[in-house]
Amino acid sequence: MSAPTSLATNVFGFGSYTTMLQKVESVTTSSMPVPPPKSLLIATPSEAGEFPLLIFLHGYLLYNSFYSQLLQHVASHGFIVIAPQLYIVAGPDTTDEIKSTAAITIGYPRGIPRVASTTCSAKLKQACTCRPQSRRQSCFRPSSAENNDYIKVFNHNRHRPRRWNGQRETNATSVMVIGSGLGEVKRNPLFPPCAPKGVNHEDFFKECRKPACHIVAKDYGHLDMLDDETNGFRGRSSYCLCKNGEAREPMRRFVGGVIVASMKAYLNGDNTDLIAIKDGHEAAPVELKTIEFLV
Repeated sequence: MSAPTSLATNVFGFGSYTTMLQKVESVTTSSMPVPPPKSLLIATPSEAGEFPLLIFLHGYLLYNSFYSQLLQHVASHGFIVIAPQLYIVAGPDTTDEIKSTAAITIGYPRGIPRVASTTCSAKLKQACTCRPQSRRQSCFRPSSAENNDYIKVFNHNRHRPRRWNGQRETNATSVMVIGSGLGEVKRNPLFPPCAPKGVNHEDFFKECRKPACHIVAKDYGHLDMLDDETNGFRGRSSYCLCKNGEAREPMRRFVGGVIVASMKAYLNGDNTDLIAIKDGHEAAPVELKTIEFLV
């Protein structure tokens, strides 16, 4: 990793942009004759301009709205975040969800100003995907909006989590893997860990070739990046299925900050914040258990 290119900013805090959060339904209307294949939650800067794009794929059987505070954190640093609603009803085969996500990635970023009440637009050659996925913690993979190489990562979970076979994959681009130290710990005797050893962030990072990063928050759990309040049956279950930390806010700020630092490094060529996190010059809101880079 090369030397910093600018002064570090506080990526763990809210950025300099005010944000808008809008929901776009998958329904045909007069203003949107071709709706997206899934309902979308879109976080954007309120200011006019052209910004890099993040496609955010939420956790299994959760709602995209549970991540609204995280999405706005990222958007406040000058990014557009599109979060499709996935897994309303889903079994072990998520092929349809993958196809819908590919269609959204390719087709809908160009129409953001049309489908959402915003004056900003997406830089389609500066795009990333991010997925907090079942059995694995946040996966961050920048990729071209015209290129869907990231889909082969998701296909590992089509039938069951795949154990590491000792071979590293070839990255289409860079990868950031964010892990939770409590993810491998049981919440109670009735349920397994939410990110058990053998099929979690550690194994995913083992399959990554450089450039790749792996950062683990020590005392926080698999779902601690969610909003402070998540309502309904699914929202309440997020408090009792996984081992959690004392509060969600520190982990959410940490995940948001690492995503921002990674996007700035691999999309904008500004690795100042990522190096500051690596070297401990930018204080994270959580204690780190692991931080390793393949460069």
